[in-house]
Amino acid sequence: MKKAKRNPLLARLAARLQLTLDVRSTATTLPPAKELGRWARAALQAGVKAAEVSVLIVDADEGRALNRDYRGKDYATNVLSFALNEGETVAGMPLFGDLVLCAPVVEKEAAEQGIDLLAHYAHLTVHGLLHLQGFDHEDEAEADAMEALETLILAKLGYPDPYLEEKSV
Repeated sequence: MKKAKRNPLLARLAARLQLTLDVRSTATTLPPAKELGRWARAALQAGVKAAEVSVLIVDADEGRALNRDYRGKDYATNVLSFALNEGETVAGMPLFGDLVLCAPVVEKEAAEQGIDLLAHYAHLTVHGLLHLQGFDHEDEAEADAMEALETLILAKLGYPDPYLEEKSV
């Protein structure tokens, strides 16, 4: 039997990211770990040589507690990002961070917006990874730049523009 050749570029890209997944949710429709890794790798910017990211998928109670304890907002939100170095790179050190996806909130938003659940998980994973790398949306210029980058990354992954409806208003 002929052995398949491994693409060295794909191997290098895969080696850039060490992703761990911790599912603490009772949700039944969750993204496959392989897809989470694909989305996260796509969001890594060229300057990031290595990254170690944990993805936690939680239920509403845990999502609410984390949002309250770390952001002072007493409700469950779709994604939280916790960067070890607050998006600052330290020479020779990988990017370290945690993403928390709240399954019930993600499911509710996808249903309300009439979008594919996996596409929404992809968007929030990309969004969270960009936050870990220092991107933000505190003002309109930052938001426009981050949304444009998210849209580009998601298009490369085969997903539609998550902001299309907002742009047409």
